[in-house]
Amino acid sequence: MEDLLRKFLDVLWTFQEKSQRIQQWHTEASGLMLGTRSSDEWRVHTAYLTKLVGQRSKPKGVGDEFQEHLKKPLEDYMALFPSVRILRTKKREGLIRTRMLGASAATGDVITFLDSHCEANVNWLPPLLDRIARNRKTIVCPMIDVIDHDDFRYETQAGDAMRGAFDWEMYYKRIPIPPELQKADPSDPFESPVMAGGLFAVDRKWFWELGGYDPGLEIWGGEQYEISFKVWMCGGRMEDIPCSRVGHIYRKYVPYKVPAGVSLARNLKRVAEVWMDEYAEYIYQRRPEYRHLSAGDVVAQKKLRSSLNCKSFKWFMTKIAWDLPKFYPPVEPPAAAWGEIRNVGTGLCTDTKHGTLGSPLRLETCIRGRGEAGWNSMQVFTFTWREDIRPGDPQHTKKFCFDAVSHTSPVTLYDCHSMKGNQLWKYRKDKTLYHPVSGSCMDCSESDHRIFMNTCNPSSLTQQWLFEHTNSTVLEKFNRN
Repeated sequence: MEDLLRKFLDVLWTFQEKSQRIQQWHTEASGLMLGTRSSDEWRVHTAYLTKLVGQRSKPKGVGDEFQEHLKKPLEDYMALFPSVRILRTKKREGLIRTRMLGASAATGDVITFLDSHCEANVNWLPPLLDRIARNRKTIVCPMIDVIDHDDFRYETQAGDAMRGAFDWEMYYKRIPIPPELQKADPSDPFESPVMAGGLFAVDRKWFWELGGYDPGLEIWGGEQYEISFKVWMCGGRMEDIPCSRVGHIYRKYVPYKVPAGVSLARNLKRVAEVWMDEYAEYIYQRRPEYRHLSAGDVVAQKKLRSSLNCKSFKWFMTKIAWDLPKFYPPVEPPAAAWGEIRNVGTGLCTDTKHGTLGSPLRLETCIRGRGEAGWNSMQVFTFTWREDIRPGDPQHTKKFCFDAVSHTSPVTLYDCHSMKGNQLWKYRKDKTLYHPVSGSCMDCSESDHRIFMNTCNPSSLTQQWLFEHTNSTVLEKFNRN
């Protein structure tokens, strides 16, 4: 046992001595970029890092004069750090290709990818290297904490340790660790079907055996799905490591322009065509515009998948992401009710045309029959199988839900979290929309068109609401539960 332990520690130390970190940036603020570099080097033993490799894709034309800090001042500053090497591309290549450039220049046994607006926490690297030392085909991800974009507060994400997942429009999601996978020690690594994005460590040789990133992916987007599906289906594994913490700034908006002709949709279509087999159809059903979109030439990527003897996506969904359909089923279960929501007392309808995310719902004159486009965009709602209410018809619901916080609060539209709570509703036989968390019912005022929560009064006509269509079987199941 002692010999085995000594051998393992020797392997781990070798990895630590030869680990390299790749950071890419495009018009990044110098303070954020240098903060990333400083934190990841200072908060780990210097012997762990042989070289830091950064890339910058130099944009042309407008705005170039504002990027002087990324030119000679950056070169002069980085000259103080022999471990840092800067690579510059001749034209804008985007995140995916610049990461590939950095990886091709790296020589260490392990390469670690980070964004340029991160802060690595204390002792962040050894827990990642530990898992790779045990199994070189493991891709490992730190826990990503949140750095507030306004005041740089540092805090954990809601729920902290959760598994990475996706819905069938290919939006990244987080789902609870199922009891079957929970460890006695919550600091232990756990399997995750999909990584959150760009923060991970990987054995360099294994990365290239997998073909690296698909070079046909443009700029940004979809690459986390491609690398996640690839590693699981082609003989590797992926883990999240609670003892490794890296903060990330989630910005309010994208501070750069995407070149004309480049779209996230094309990247997602490309990933679906190469890796998702028959499951791609579930995406096209929800995003019909993807069906006839060109994914470019995928022959080389399909050949790579064949040469690696990769498993099917059905295997991935059955063995790795088996808990995902509970939260995001490929075939959407039937809705309980849908269409316009008409108030009995006022004859007016729930409407979203004045609302933005976080704003209160309003009553407006019902416009069903006055134009299909207007009805679809403003006064159609779905009471979904999740027991939340969302704008849109059952096949095209939006990603925000009716939300209330107290028995007197307005009813607002808020990002759907699919965790019930403030977004759980019951449509009862007396036509009231009951909100279990607050113990109150949805009410309205004809005079000012407000929609709000109030003490339940089944005899009040302003608390009675009529959905245009209902599914009595589903409603009975909801109310029985």
